[in-house]
Amino acid sequence: MAITYNWNISVLNCIPQTAEGADYVVTAHWQCTGTDGTYTGQVYSTCSFPVVQGTTFIPYQDLTLETVLGWCWANGIDKAGTEAAVLAQI
Repeated sequence: MAITYNWNISVLNCIPQTAEGADYVVTAHWQCTGTDGTYTGQVYSTCSFPVVQGTTFIPYQDLTLETVLGWCWANGIDKAGTEAAVLAQI
């Protein structure tokens, strides 16, 4: 059975202004959906990011899905474990 996984970011919570820049993202609401063509499973959660002074700041309008998901996976979201949980639902 081949499963197709789709990762998405639905909401970004921001601090309006920090020393690093405006609209500093501190929380991402994410979901992982998987389907085998007949059945579907989904996991939804959030991931928080600390405000780190002196880091490379990416303006909000320049953020990509890949960038934010990378932050999630670097901050404790287990990609393989999440996809296994979705598979277990299917």
